[in-house]
Amino acid sequence: MIAFPPRRAVTLVALSIAAACYDRPRSAPGLDTSAAAEERPRGDSSSTVAAAPSAIDSTNVPRLPAPIGEVPKRSHRDSVALASMTKPDSVLDRKWPVKMPAPLPGAVLPAKRIVAFYGNPLSKKMGVLGEYPKDQMLAMLDKEATRWAKADPSHPVVPALHLIVTVAQGAPGKNGLYRLWMRDSLVNEVHSWAQSRHALFFIDVQVGKSTVPAELPRLRQFLENPDVHLAIDPEFSMAPSGSVPGRKIGTLDAKDINWAVDFLDEIVRSKHLPPKILIVHRFTRNMVTNAPKIRFTPHVQVVMDMDGWGPPWLKFDSYHDYVKAEPVQFTGFKLFFHNDTKTGAPLLTPAEVLRLHPQPLYIQYQ
Repeated sequence: MIAFPPRRAVTLVALSIAAACYDRPRSAPGLDTSAAAEERPRGDSSSTVAAAPSAIDSTNVPRLPAPIGEVPKRSHRDSVALASMTKPDSVLDRKWPVKMPAPLPGAVLPAKRIVAFYGNPLSKKMGVLGEYPKDQMLAMLDKEATRWAKADPSHPVVPALHLIVTVAQGAPGKNGLYRLWMRDSLVNEVHSWAQSRHALFFIDVQVGKSTVPAELPRLRQFLENPDVHLAIDPEFSMAPSGSVPGRKIGTLDAKDINWAVDFLDEIVRSKHLPPKILIVHRFTRNMVTNAPKIRFTPHVQVVMDMDGWGPPWLKFDSYHDYVKAEPVQFTGFKLFFHNDTKTGAPLLTPAEVLRLHPQPLYIQYQ
């Protein structure tokens, strides 16, 4: 018999974006350590994304979930954990749904569910967005969106691409901030992919040793588009600890998240846009401090996304402890095509994830 450690002694491990960056050359197209890198053109045709095959290569796809409605055979511990998530929890259930402003016209949530593919085209290790050629990846996204729409017809599905535009690094770089900006050309390219599918586009920020107020203003040009939304990743916010990204899990406080909320709120109001969505990743308690103090306005919808990988029981426990137990506004749940299936178990199905309460309205695949 395997002796499992106590539930609260185990922490989900997130896929280290910084570590993934080490596998590509520092001179990779679209990457530069200078602060003005995103303003420079790529310069040669070799930096463009390779043409995608017209059909999906069935030999190069990740382990997919079981058919809609089917719940795969799980370990006893996974089954017990999932069953416990469906039982009434009088203390926590009273906190949901969260009292919030009525959604404004054009708001995506709570009427719809977002299904997003995460990553960066410059690395196959950072997520599905960059693991496969564009056309193959988009066809996979279409398939997952259809699965979720069938699993829960009450919530129409909106597909999305989720691009890491500021990537935490294990080296300080020329500016000493342990973060790397993607060039505007790359951001615009992936945005065009999303537009080709009438999908939302999320730009994700890993601040390294920089700060949220220092990093977000340069992204305003993208966020002024009505279909572009924001994500911030506390895992790679290292200024409070002084540690190097990837060696220690970072943290953001409610005041940092509220700065992002206010930033988005001003953009929405000044440009007369539909409400923005702000994704905040979380898989430990200390990744987000003072969560009850996070503000949301009619113009900004905040999603707390449980983004750790591991066996189902641990993902469920983390969702319960760090997302459900500390209500913010809406919830998200991340699924890892590879890391969640390392033991040979199939990926969690829509039917299984939909048994969570509150039901996640943002689903991310990496």
